[in-house]
Amino acid sequence: VAMSTTGDKILDTALSKIGEKSLFTKELENALEKNEVDLVVHSLKDLPTCLPPGFTIGAVCKRENPLDAVVFHPKNCGKTLSLLPEKSVIGTSSLRRAAQLKKKFPHLEFRDIRGNLNTRLKKLDEKEDFSAIILAAAGLKRMGWENRIGHTHADVKELKELFYSVVCFFFQGALAVEVRAKDQEILNMVSALHDPDTVLCCIAERAFMKRLEGGCSVPVAVNTLLTDGQLYLTGAVYSLDGSDSLKETMQTGVGYPHQNEDGPNDNVQHVGITARNVPGQAQEAAENLGVELASLLLSKGAKHILSVARQLNDAC
Repeated sequence: VAMSTTGDKILDTALSKIGEKSLFTKELENALEKNEVDLVVHSLKDLPTCLPPGFTIGAVCKRENPLDAVVFHPKNCGKTLSLLPEKSVIGTSSLRRAAQLKKKFPHLEFRDIRGNLNTRLKKLDEKEDFSAIILAAAGLKRMGWENRIGHTHADVKELKELFYSVVCFFFQGALAVEVRAKDQEILNMVSALHDPDTVLCCIAERAFMKRLEGGCSVPVAVNTLLTDGQLYLTGAVYSLDGSDSLKETMQTGVGYPHQNEDGPNDNVQHVGITARNVPGQAQEAAENLGVELASLLLSKGAKHILSVARQLNDAC
């Protein structure tokens, strides 16, 4: 069942200005609530940290490339951002991307661009409004358009300090399957799609974002790495112009054995995610990591940075 959402329809306003927390999910969740569908598929970054009552994320699929990608106007093929002329305009719908790039490339200008991939690429290619646009590499790859990627911030030195997204409700590259929390049959079925490593990374990221009370109106970034039973989480907050920022890293052990437990604990949610095939202690550790890292940033002044960012965004 193909559906359009509010976020798909409102294309003349920046996401950070609309003020709706369920831009890309509300219509799908309404259909789920009415039993018109049995499960809905989202980009996990579109799902808020607090889901409506009665819903849960029953599966988080293996993460695709979570990085940002630069797509250049045809006339700029072969260039990098640092080589673009002064005041070249870069299109992005993300405050997080704009804030990070403004700090790194002060000679560039950043302007909002909305629409699906087809729409954005058409705006780039057929007009002279943008020298380049920033997109999620995952979307380009899933559509088979990897050849359009000029570079990502993983393989180009000038972008190596940038993180991937938790902006607008997190995690680029991960797909989420949302179901009715009490629908055990569907919950059991979709749980086979869970990727345990992605689940733990996303629980930490969602907990981090929830503690910060972040969203589309503030530039927040995150980076997770799970290796040898250790989960590393790096989080950062930025002012709108990128001039002020805070960044910290914390880690925790998540190498707990899986224990088969029957009973009410089977459906324990961690920031909206129900993952029976992932050790509960590991999920709890990941959630605590996100909360503790956010609390550390808040203690160092993140609340002021985010508050100013919200006020400036609302005033623009």
